[in-house]
Amino acid sequence: MIRSSLILSFTFTAIACSVLAQKPTTNVRSGNEAYRDSAFDKAEALYRQALEAENAPIEASFNLGDALYKQKKFDESITQFQKVVQNAQSDEVKSKALHNIGNAYLNTQKFKESVDAYKQALKLNPKADDTRYNLAFAQRMLQQQQQQQEQNKDKKDDKQDDKKDQNKDQNKDQQQKQEEQKKQEEEQKKQEEQQAKDQQNKDQQDQKQQQQPKDKMSKEDAQRMLEAIMNEEKNTKEKLKAEKKKAVPIKIEKDW
Repeated sequence: MIRSSLILSFTFTAIACSVLAQKPTTNVRSGNEAYRDSAFDKAEALYRQALEAENAPIEASFNLGDALYKQKKFDESITQFQKVVQNAQSDEVKSKALHNIGNAYLNTQKFKESVDAYKQALKLNPKADDTRYNLAFAQRMLQQQQQQQEQNKDKKDDKQDDKKDQNKDQNKDQQQKQEEQKKQEEEQKKQEEQQAKDQQNKDQQDQKQQQQPKDKMSKEDAQRMLEAIMNEEKNTKEKLKAEKKKAVPIKIEKDW
């Protein structure tokens, strides 16, 4: 559990005070009462009013940082406590402000900054056990964070390597597909060229046949025609011969 420094109480050391001195004091007291009632937003407003005075006490600045911290306004709280470190005269007050800066950084998981703030606080007040406790806790958290970051880096590197390998495989597969497609296209082109060549030869042959004279008779046709003529002549002779045999001789008698 993170241990936080308590807000500083403010006590007058003199009874006779000017009006300007009484106003910030009253606002600080009212702010402390609101803080104890967990009305941190109201306490913040009262502490800010106290800081408007030229002679505003350091307690108003410190307690404003605490009120902001309780509202989880950690960045604003850090800024306010840094002002306390710059303006406070007491090392104890500076140490407490640095302690709470460490707490704010711890809540925002800025562990390195938190460790640095606790170390500075211990230099000013080596007897601050709460600060030493929080420092040890912040150091453990920083170590875990660094280990986690290293693991995430390794995972990221592995993921990038896997992605590179995957891309390499994809590129290889794509290259193989492109080569196969190119080969298929070349084969198809050859087939088309061969078909075109065959068609051209056929067209040339058809054209030659069409260009031959129509009255030119082939050898086979002439042979068939000759055989037909010979057969017809033979048939004619046989027909005449048959008719001659059928004819009756005429006998001519003379009268004396």
